[in-house]
Amino acid sequence: MSENLIRAFEMLGQGMLGIFVVLGLIALLVVLMQKLGSKK
Repeated sequence: MSENLIRAFEMLGQGMLGIFVVLGLIALLVVLMQKLGSKK
């Protein structure tokens, strides 16, 4: 029972890390697009 819970929490943690990484990349892309767009 505890082993399954630990595995579930590890998968959940990896999923959350992945989501934060993707959100961070999207935020960086948005900032870069805004900077490139403002130069025009």
